[in-house]
Amino acid sequence: MKFYNFKDLSESQRVELLMLWNTVYPERLNYDTLIDFDTYLTHLKKVSHLLVLDENKKIRGWYFDFIRDGEKWFAILLDPEIQGMGLGTKMLSLAKEKEVELNGWVIDHNNHKKKNGEMYRSPLNFYLKNGFEALSNVRLELKNISAVKIIWKK
Repeated sequence: MKFYNFKDLSESQRVELLMLWNTVYPERLNYDTLIDFDTYLTHLKKVSHLLVLDENKKIRGWYFDFIRDGEKWFAILLDPEIQGMGLGTKMLSLAKEKEVELNGWVIDHNNHKKKNGEMYRSPLNFYLKNGFEALSNVRLELKNISAVKIIWKK
């Protein structure tokens, strides 16, 4: 697996990332079309992408960060087949080298199903093990998601 930085994504990369997104996240967060996914991406400010590519140049992981309300926010998605191999921790380490603070929303329960019918497993413990703090009093409560804010500071 190799890591590559991108400021802008090609259409073929966005198609792969849409499939990864719809595989990893709960079905209620899935995007139906590339146009819907692109709309989400275009609203991100000062975005940068780190892609994990396998030997066939297939995207297996994606870290992206952006500015929201004057703060640096991020998300990580990893193909379930490569979870547990240390790649998520490596992506976070690379981000921590260049940032002084990272913020994210994390679903902190296992109540949602993924598109394939499996239950979504909260990654909260992963982030706590990697030095993040969960701000239990700061929550995102929408009709399709309930999440806690996490933060890491250098």
